[in-house]
Formats: sequence, C-alpha cells, structure tokens
Amino acid sequence: MEIINLEQSAKFSTEKFTPNKIIEKEEVQVVLLAFEPGQQVPEHKTSVDVFFHVVKGTVEITIGEEKKEVKEGNIVLSPANIPHAIRNNSGERAMVLVVKTPNPQYIKK
Repeated sequence: MEIINLEQSAKFSTEKFTPNKIIEKEEVQVVLLAFEPGQQVPEHKTSVDVFFHVVKGTVEITIGEEKKEVKEGNIVLSPANIPHAIRNNSGERAMVLVVKTPNPQYIKK
C-alpha cells in the first residue's frame, strides 16, 4: 500500500509556483497545487474531465463564466474543454488536488 502525505508533497514557493504530479497513470493524473497568497493557475482548457478538491484554505475557481470562492473540503467539477482557472485570493496558503481522468498525456491525438 502506498500512502501519499499531501502536506509533505506540497511544494510551496513564493518565487515560483510549481504543480506537483503525485500520481501519473494512464487512467488518471493527480496533481497537487500548493498556492501561496496571490498565486494562480491562469485560465486554460483541458481535454479531459477534471475535478478540483480544495484540501486546504479557500481559493477562487472559475469554470467557464462561473466564478466562486471554494472552501476546504469541497470539490468542483470541470467538464472537458471548458476554460477553467484557480486563484488564491486569501492571505493564507491553500492546496488543491487536481484529478484528470483519463490522463490527458495518454490520449492519442
């Protein structure tokens, strides 16, 4: 059994925001985003369904035209090919687990 400790896996940095791919399989990709206050993932599209699980703090998540403050313990679904973005507008650190299924790196183009 493999146990992944999210706190230990988080790569917080005020200098450079760096996503951490913690699971990489053909059927799923799981990425841990560790946000310092003010950091963000700019708007982009993903070719597969994605869900965002806020595991620490509060972040602003945009899916298409909708924008919401999402607190720790909540999950937001983002359908494939819909623009989405995440921003930490709070004064505290935040962590978001991003789950993409299937893993977009394995999709034949």
